[in-house]
Amino acid sequence: MRDYKKLEVWKRAHLLTKQIYQTVLPLMPTEERFALTSQLRRSAYSIPLNIVEGCGKNTNKDFAHYLDNALGSAHEVEYTCYLIYDVGYIPENQYDLVNIEINEIKAMLISFIKFLRDEK
Repeated sequence: MRDYKKLEVWKRAHLLTKQIYQTVLPLMPTEERFALTSQLRRSAYSIPLNIVEGCGKNTNKDFAHYLDNALGSAHEVEYTCYLIYDVGYIPENQYDLVNIEINEIKAMLISFIKFLRDEK
């Protein structure tokens, strides 16, 4: 068992989720409430949730599987934020802040997955 609260990648994913909830979602138009807003919300909190669930697994192989799922959700957040920026729902500076953070989290997840898979 791992303590997810000690993992830097979980901390960053949690902060990203808060950032999206506090600064991006309020800018979304009401007509997107059940489409893009919902998708972004679910994919954002899926990143730290998958890390948490993986921490409860007994093997590195199982843990890496959940980190793969978190990485997939990170890609979803990345694209959804790009789309909502591209259609004009959020300003460029807001998009840039989220994009920098999501790319750092993706890099952390990729490194962690490689570490777990290479560990003997």
